[in-house]
Amino acid sequence: MLSRTLIVATLLALAGCATTPLSTGTNAVASAHPLATQAGLQALQTGGNAFDAAIATAAVLAVVEPYSAGMGGGGFWLLQKRNRETVMIDARETAPGQSHPDMYLNEAGEVRSDQPSLNGPLAAGIPGQPAAFAHINRLYAERPLRANLAAAIRLARQGFRIDERYRDLASWRRKVLRQHPDSARVFLHKGKVPETGTLLRQPALADTLEQLAEDGAEGFYSGPVARQLVEDVQAAGGIWTKADLAAYQIIERDPVTIRYRDAVIQTASLPSSGGMALAQMFGMMAERPITELYPEPDAVDRIHYRTELMRRAYRDRARHMGDPAYTDVPRERLRSSDYLARQAGSIEPLTASDSRTLFDAGTGGRHTTHLSVLDSDGRRVSATLSINWPFGSGFLSGQTGILLNNEMNDFAIKPGVPNAYGLVGGKANQVEAGKRPLSSMSPTLIDTPQRSAIIGTPGGSRIISMVFLGLLDVMDGHPAGAIVSRPRYHHQYQPDQIQHEPEAFTPDQRFRLQALGHRLENVGREYGNMQLILTDHTSGQTQAVADPRGIGQAIAQPVD
Repeated sequence: MLSRTLIVATLLALAGCATTPLSTGTNAVASAHPLATQAGLQALQTGGNAFDAAIATAAVLAVVEPYSAGMGGGGFWLLQKRNRETVMIDARETAPGQSHPDMYLNEAGEVRSDQPSLNGPLAAGIPGQPAAFAHINRLYAERPLRANLAAAIRLARQGFRIDERYRDLASWRRKVLRQHPDSARVFLHKGKVPETGTLLRQPALADTLEQLAEDGAEGFYSGPVARQLVEDVQAAGGIWTKADLAAYQIIERDPVTIRYRDAVIQTASLPSSGGMALAQMFGMMAERPITELYPEPDAVDRIHYRTELMRRAYRDRARHMGDPAYTDVPRERLRSSDYLARQAGSIEPLTASDSRTLFDAGTGGRHTTHLSVLDSDGRRVSATLSINWPFGSGFLSGQTGILLNNEMNDFAIKPGVPNAYGLVGGKANQVEAGKRPLSSMSPTLIDTPQRSAIIGTPGGSRIISMVFLGLLDVMDGHPAGAIVSRPRYHHQYQPDQIQHEPEAFTPDQRFRLQALGHRLENVGREYGNMQLILTDHTSGQTQAVADPRGIGQAIAQPVD
């Protein structure tokens, strides 16, 4: 992997930036909830930098979006400092110490029908979110951690009014929430989904946040909070131990850096599969541009071409990617020009590929959330955070107010068997004690001579394809509002189909894609919740835009 110094130097040269730090004169925050965006902006207005604002924003999201992210989950953060050096914060969950490859299989070796990798405390990995707050605040922020958690503590203790998005997702997970008394007590009302406008208070979560503010990571991973968490989890059949919590560590990693034409893209590295998959897709485009297939490509040609790129990248995700501490991922091979040229060369201009026939490299959301932050000195944060499914595992630790994730389902529960998002995996991503499950979360920064952007989205397995299409739109000069609202389509190798939003294709496009041999699957709803901050280097204007599919808010505020 390239050193950070070389990455920064290359980014500055290729993006056409000056050697002095980028200074926009604008503070901007985009997140999936207005209360979180406002907390982040207030942090910027009261002496904080982008990293303070990101913590404040994420902490509020942990309170007001219990269906998407929280203190019982984790995620990936890209932090870019004033000198343009970028670091990835890996706050992905880890498998408890008693985990093993067969823990979700029955005596016959088949996946258990009661779905313990999805529902209940056995589905939960050890959270990374509290450690991320403490780590980022200690090394990169300006304000005390207590100040950055203050808005979240207040909203947890005093409450906030629930909205239709909360009701929709609570309705979808009501059955599992009702199975756990503390979950039902906090998130439901007499077993039913509360009405819009109901005040939701989480005093136990406020107490836990107070402990984190007072003592940092130790306030969560040891002491009373850790003891209470373990008591609640074990009483409900989970396998967490105090040693599991005490052993959790944040990992700082180099981001994946992609150079395509005049753009420099920085995104998450393993155990996020996003960086590798995006690098492969852009690498295939460089090896075989669409104009080689179609001298004058129309919309259907582009859809077919991009779908075939997705198909190949997701295939390698399924076969080769996992936690690099446990799996020897052939990263150089997967990104080599020889391999990518061969992959791109296998794309047929008039025929959809059969996923079963793709060759091998060899070894030689709705749930999840995203936030984007920019400060007036040019620091940037792109962070994608998750508890996996809506309301995670559905299990709430009553003593601590922590809603547990169900990220263990992101492991390959059994090789070749799809997870909740239809993704298949193999031994590289099998369950092992202490291991971090493979993820699709792809927080991303992009710089071109014309524009810079902070971009990301929730969406499970579809995150990578959404970010890919969004990056292409940034490079093509599309307006910020159009980038976040564009119709979406996706291919993930298996199932062998183009999944798409209801209005993604015209009738003619559907007919022509099917004539090429593509199977189309209308998912029946819109998906994703992209948060974008876009700076135009010519005009100096910065725009912050929240996805209209969600209830988020984005604010760009010039600083005098």
